[in-house]
Amino acid sequence: MSKAEDIRIGDSVTGNPAERNSPLRRPSGRLGRWFRREGASLVLLAPFTILFFMFTILPILAAVVLSFTYFNMGSAPTFVGFDNYVRMFFDDTVFLIALRNTAVFAMITGPISYVLSFFVAWLINEFPRGVRTVLTLVFYLPSLAGNVYFVWTYIFSGDSYGFLNSLLMKLSLVTDPIQWLTDTRYMMTVVIVVILWLSLGTGFLSFVAGLQSLDREQYEAAAIDGLPNRFAELWYITLPQMGPQLLFGAVMQISTSFAVGYECMNLTGFPSTDYATQTLVLHILDFGQVRFEMGYACAVAVVLFALMLVMWVVINKLLSKWL
Repeated sequence: MSKAEDIRIGDSVTGNPAERNSPLRRPSGRLGRWFRREGASLVLLAPFTILFFMFTILPILAAVVLSFTYFNMGSAPTFVGFDNYVRMFFDDTVFLIALRNTAVFAMITGPISYVLSFFVAWLINEFPRGVRTVLTLVFYLPSLAGNVYFVWTYIFSGDSYGFLNSLLMKLSLVTDPIQWLTDTRYMMTVVIVVILWLSLGTGFLSFVAGLQSLDREQYEAAAIDGLPNRFAELWYITLPQMGPQLLFGAVMQISTSFAVGYECMNLTGFPSTDYATQTLVLHILDFGQVRFEMGYACAVAVVLFALMLVMWVVINKLLSKWL
């Protein structure tokens, strides 16, 4: 800001030349101008900011604080320091099983569902608008459905009337029904299959929308330059233009893959056989809503949140360097 502008602003506030050049007047004037310029935006952002703080930031902070306490919902929290974390990693064998299962689900379902969501969106993008809309609804519908697990429970039923067992026995591939949902050799695979079936959710929609907003002139220029095939077009033109959608889809898939729990509970029970499909979400549910050890449940939740945050930072750095 020029000196002449400062003098004009000072004249509008006070006629005293000494106050006009006072360093105490200038910051308040700039703050007032900033509020006048950004006031409308602040008003529009206020409802979201308040709700985000109340229902996201505040619960996270409360969980961090309660993780250092013993809290059974019947009395005031008692500070216990790092006892919950020591118990978690050195005394709780089920937690270690849940941590391993969560990592397996995240490492398998996360990348596969991410690539699958983009690949399906890329394929249906080539169809006419009406067909594309129908296909988008068909692929997105499983994630909208409520309790669809009874369908999979019927498919993987452990008796001879289950769809898969009945089919295998008719083909003489097995002689006795396989206990898909109670045998530890098959439970993890079944859950992974169902999770992948449910994985075309919000990230998939963001990919569909992103593919519709690409610059078509770049494709025409690439065709003139002799780009060899559609996969080269995908690698050199489509993916670089979809940076925001790819980052958003990565965040959604990370959150979904680490938050696996209710799928396991509906398919294999709670708890499952030998805790074969126990996850950190179910461990939190066990201690929080069954045993009412809220302090310990909050400690597990903090560990889960830290894992998701670290994974998001890693994926964000990798995609930022590539895109």
